[in-house]
Parts: sequence; structure tokens; C-alpha cells
Amino acid sequence: MATPSRTRARRSTAALLGTLLVLAFTSAQAQSAPTPLEDNRTITLGYIGIAYELGGIIDPTLQPGGTSSARPNWFTFAPHASQAGGKGMYGAALARHFIDSARLQPSLSLTNALDRLGLSGVLRLRLQDLSLQLIAQGLTVDAATALSVMTSALNVSALGDTRTLLATASRMGALYWSAPGTAPLDKVEAIVITLERTLHEGNLAIFNDIGGSARLYLDWRAAATGPITPARVLTEFTLAGASNAQAQQAYAYAVAHAEDSPRPTRMDLLFPGMQWKSLLIAAFALYEDARLAPTPARRDALVAMGTNFVAWREQHDQAQSVFTPASSPTDEVSRAAVLQILTPFLMTDFGTVRWTYADYAYAQPDRDGNPLTSPPCEYSWADFWDRWNGILFAFEQAYTRPTELWVMPEPLTDPLG
Repeated sequence: MATPSRTRARRSTAALLGTLLVLAFTSAQAQSAPTPLEDNRTITLGYIGIAYELGGIIDPTLQPGGTSSARPNWFTFAPHASQAGGKGMYGAALARHFIDSARLQPSLSLTNALDRLGLSGVLRLRLQDLSLQLIAQGLTVDAATALSVMTSALNVSALGDTRTLLATASRMGALYWSAPGTAPLDKVEAIVITLERTLHEGNLAIFNDIGGSARLYLDWRAAATGPITPARVLTEFTLAGASNAQAQQAYAYAVAHAEDSPRPTRMDLLFPGMQWKSLLIAAFALYEDARLAPTPARRDALVAMGTNFVAWREQHDQAQSVFTPASSPTDEVSRAAVLQILTPFLMTDFGTVRWTYADYAYAQPDRDGNPLTSPPCEYSWADFWDRWNGILFAFEQAYTRPTELWVMPEPLTDPLG
């Protein structure tokens, strides 16, 4: 039976999810629609609620606000990943605010522009270096500064590798000259808008699909009578767009191969033709199985397989269609090009465990054999396999310090309201 605290947590998360869905469908018509960062705040809080409810299934000793030594499940990672996307939106918001200010009063110099942003220390030096490279390509001071500040909430230390600095500036410059608009700040604004929309739409799509499915699962579980077993999940719990027969197939494979080394990750080869939403049902069954596991090692193996199932659904179906859409609005630039530019800067703080894409890239074999190319610039977050393998790397890094992921992030707010 659910405890009063968990019942309140379910109701709170349900309210947050309901609020988000209403906002997502009505934002186009609303006079004061939520900003991307406001939606991100709602999503991050929603994930935190779900993380504790699902974490409490795997480890019944886990209490809201507490920690668990059990292997983190996908929903434990989710608040941190949402926060990381929010940081990209934060950088875009800073750039938009700077553009608005520069339209009214152009900066007198790069020093003046950086002063207006209130930047200092290493961050200022890195963005100054990037801005100078962009100015050398013919961008105005304000256009160069606005593009540079998009990276300000990310891993700007990546610019310490001169190869990354030069490649980033070259890619930004090329995208700038191809952007719609004639005035410099109009061109930059198209790039900033593209980044903000891409991250916002991905945030919404993943939360509505996977967060919504988790909410349905937790509500179904709370209403069920009698013991909850993996078999009951696979036969009684349903999701629109999923197949219970396919979920049973995926679950059976995971149970048989959870302790394989390396862990199975190529869902396209394992389950050809599968409706990937079926993996969500299989994941919930695996999380229930983990609760019943005879040893911590077996529990953690089952959790990892369930998490890979959810992550595949997240990245293959939800993120990919947002990052590389069939068509884009005329006021945008290439979303894939924007994501490629920002790939070396990507980072996520999983509680106190920091993952950066640069660390992942430097740990891989040299792709092009060219010492003049920095490893992080050889990848693109818009490419599914580049993203997928980087995420699996992050999972394995975080699995070694499971309790630290329960240090949940403080949701972001718009830098200027």
C-alpha cells in the first residue's frame, strides 16, 4: 500500500504533468505563454517526483529527498538531463536578451560587449577568444558576442583546445553567413532561435512521451490490487502505440542477457520491426524484476537493461525527430548544424558526477587520423549513434557512484525573468 508521502508525491507529479500538457497545447494561443525555461523548470520538477517514486519501487528503502545505493534508473538520470538542456536554453535566453539590448544600443567594443554581459574570469576569456575569431571572419562585435554567449552555460573549457576553438569559430561563421536575414543581429537571432526551439521541443517531446508513460504506469500500479509482478506488468499494463507481445519479447531477452559483457545496446539489431514504445512496458517490468532480484548485482544488471530500453525510445523516436526534422521553419538554420557546433561544449552534472562530451570524445580512438582535428569536433549530437554511444558512456560513468545522482538539480529560471 502506498504511504501518505508517496501518495502526495504522485499527486504532485500528476499535477505537474497535467500543467505541462496544458501549457504545451495552448502556448501558441496564450497571451503570456510560458518561456522555454519555465517549461524546463516544470519538466525538471516533474522528473524529480517520478525519479523518487520509481526509485522507491526498485529500492523500497528510498524516501523522498533521500539516496539509494541501487543502480540509478532512467528516471534518476532524467532530472539532470533536463537541467542540462535547460542550460542550453539559458545560454540562448542570454543571447536573445543581449541581441535586444544591442539593437537599442550597439556595443562600442568587444570589451564593452563583454562588460554588458557581466562576464569575468575564465568564462570571459574563453568567450573573448571565440568572439575574436568570429570578428576576424567579418562578424560585427555584437553578432560575434551573441553567438559566443550561447555557449556560456555549457562546457566552455573545451575552447582551451585551440583546435576546438578554431573549428567552432569556423562552423559558427559559416552558419552565420548562411542564416536568413540581412542585418547581422537578424542572422544571429535565427541561430539562437533554432537552438532554443530545438532544445525546448526535445524537452517537451521526451517528457510528454516518457514522463507521461511513467505517470500512467505509477497510477496503474497504485490502483492495482495484489502483488505487482513483472508478468502482470507485461500483460495488464498498456500504452497507446505499444505492443504487449513485443514488450514480453524484449523483457525475455533482457532477463536472459542482463549480465552479458558488454551489455546489449543495439535494439535495432535485437528487435527489428519493433514499435519502440513497447520498450517502455518492458522497462517497467524490468524495474519490478530488479526489486525482486536475489542479489544487488542482479538487481543492478536488470536496472541497466531497463534504462537502456527507455533511453533507446527517448533518443531514437523522440529526440531524433526533433534534432533532424524533415523540414524546418523558414526563420531557422539547420538544427543539425547548430547541434554539431555545440557538441564539444555539452555537459551534464548527474548530481555530483560531471559528464562532458569532450571527455567521451577524447577517450575514443581518433576518427579521422588528423592531429589538427580535436576529437570532440569529430562528433555531432544530431547524429543518433554519436549521441547514443555518448549517453551509454555517461551511464557507465555514473553507475560507479550511484548515490551521488540523488543530489537533485535546482531547476533553472529565466536569467532576466
